[in-house]
Amino acid sequence: MTYIASRLSAVKPSASMAVSEAAKELAATGVDVIDLGLGEPDFAAPAHITKAAFEAATRERMRYTASLGTPDLRQAIAAKFRRENGLDYALDQIAVANGAKQIIFNALMATVEEGDEILLPAPYFVSYPEMAKLFGGVPVTPECPAEAGFRLTPDVLEASITDKTRWLFLNMPGNPSGAVYSREQLQALGTVLVKHPQVLILSDEIYEHIIFDGRPFVSFGAACPELLDRTLVVNGVSKAYAMTGWRVGYAAGPKALIKAMATIQSQSCTSVGAPAQIAARAALEGPQDDVAKFRTAFERRRNLVVEGISKIDALQLDPPEGAFYAYIGCAALIGAVTPSGQTLADDVAVAKYLLEEGHVAAVPGTAYGLSPFFRISTATSDEILVEAVARIGRAVARLKI
Repeated sequence: MTYIASRLSAVKPSASMAVSEAAKELAATGVDVIDLGLGEPDFAAPAHITKAAFEAATRERMRYTASLGTPDLRQAIAAKFRRENGLDYALDQIAVANGAKQIIFNALMATVEEGDEILLPAPYFVSYPEMAKLFGGVPVTPECPAEAGFRLTPDVLEASITDKTRWLFLNMPGNPSGAVYSREQLQALGTVLVKHPQVLILSDEIYEHIIFDGRPFVSFGAACPELLDRTLVVNGVSKAYAMTGWRVGYAAGPKALIKAMATIQSQSCTSVGAPAQIAARAALEGPQDDVAKFRTAFERRRNLVVEGISKIDALQLDPPEGAFYAYIGCAALIGAVTPSGQTLADDVAVAKYLLEEGHVAAVPGTAYGLSPFFRISTATSDEILVEAVARIGRAVARLKI
């Protein structure tokens, strides 16, 4: 007799975490593996952020906070939205959680009924469909190919909406693609969404500050203010401030939705740890110099990878517009034969081959809903990326294509 809930039967573990675990297992045998499976900045968080949390923790007792987050942090978040995005939110329209993933989890728990459809333009972040399925939601994954810049178009959006559609998820810059939407492109999507009042919009903007080539960032809320009453804008400090381990995400949206999310959080984890909230406030209110430095480094690394992959004839990579990933097309490798005589049937096999033969850990495109691709993280040093691309090139050269 099993005691595991049946709803978990449709949910898969994180593909990127699984790849990282496989890389660790291979490394434990003595193999020199370059793990590019997880997206995590290799920088330390700016010193003033950790100092603020440390000094507060040594000066005062760290007590429970309000489930939505401390008033001071929510004020800092509201100021950030006004300053950087031109959006004006009251404090009761802002929620703080243990990372952006918990924000999304809470929002889905608060709104999704059995059979509701969640539109996830593919390629999508690996956790989106699994979270939707946990609550009885049905992921609908219209493909957004490289030829469309990995962006959802109004025609595809219109064709994907049904009377069961509950949410549309947008992620910009996108993980894994790095795609960025212009104001005009967002407004074109908004024109479609206005006609479908049952559809809520979740705009995941966690990579907002990692954007390249001088592109401006436009929040969905700013581009489509007429839809603010059903839009949840999600962000956090993990990526821009290299604070992944602090686990602080935040969102702004309609009061009723935020209130429901607060109820869920109050009955689960209660709140985010007080020191982490102090650190997040210091990040948002303090000097922003390091954010610009990180972005510059990520753009340089993007360029290194694009240049290196361009020299591998069988692979395709258009320059990502933001985030710190390379979503590499590998259609020419499907059907290729490895030195051991195995045929690469799909991008899962390609990723497995690159790990075993090239000793580079990458995540197959299947995990993101669009194949054949594989994703590598570029959030590591220039030297490691140059070596990783060289290893990929040598592994590809050993294939019979």
